[in-house]
Amino acid sequence: MDRGIAGTRGVEHDTANGSALAAFLAAGIGAFAMGVVVLLNEMGIFAAPALHGGAGGVSGRTTLAVAIWLIAWVVLHARWKAKSIAVGRVAAATLLLIALGILATFPPFWAVVS
Repeated sequence: MDRGIAGTRGVEHDTANGSALAAFLAAGIGAFAMGVVVLLNEMGIFAAPALHGGAGGVSGRTTLAVAIWLIAWVVLHARWKAKSIAVGRVAAATLLLIALGILATFPPFWAVVS
């Protein structure tokens, strides 16, 4: 009879998955941040400074979005690293944030919002 690992067949264990889910949610936050930064730029509300002449303003927008993603990842990782987090809600929030971030980068959407 196969008892599984150390005789724990049928017993569920809470495994800390917070670090992985922090990375997933931070990716969603970063994608959303990129969309918001692009949208604000197109609406004339905020213009990130160009960090590289050849790339123009996109270098500042992407750098800002990466900084927001990195901050979100560090904060979430510090808070969740030893926790077992429900995957469903984090996955749904991540997918929603990514979808909204992508939507905000499309020119037809800018025309509707502005």
